[in-house]
Amino acid sequence: MAYVTDPRVDAYIEALPGWQQAVCREVRELVHAADEEVVETIKRTDRPYFVLQGNICALLATKDHVNVFLYDGAIVPDPEGIITGGHDNKTARTVAFYQGDPINAPALTAMFKQIIANNRAGGWRRLKREG
Repeated sequence: MAYVTDPRVDAYIEALPGWQQAVCREVRELVHAADEEVVETIKRTDRPYFVLQGNICALLATKDHVNVFLYDGAIVPDPEGIITGGHDNKTARTVAFYQGDPINAPALTAMFKQIIANNRAGGWRRLKREG
């Protein structure tokens, strides 16, 4: 899929160990494939974010894993049980990938699509008020 990349996101990914690069690149592909209007940027000084009428997700590589922060993850169904952290957070959930972990692309893509739909509907605050 062709999409516009942010060279700062490229630099972030390229500075990582090979296995983390692979995880970040696959997540990047999935979030862009979820909607052709997704834009990538850098927020919080150096963290890659993917946005469309609000935050969709962010990447954070740590020493031994890659976190994918799902924004509005608190109201997005997780029938596959891929959420690994942030269960007490009202707005964001985390999916952590360690070296060798497979990415459940269909489940993650479904979550990205739901977050995008929620953003287009006014975001989690509006949806919670109306729900």
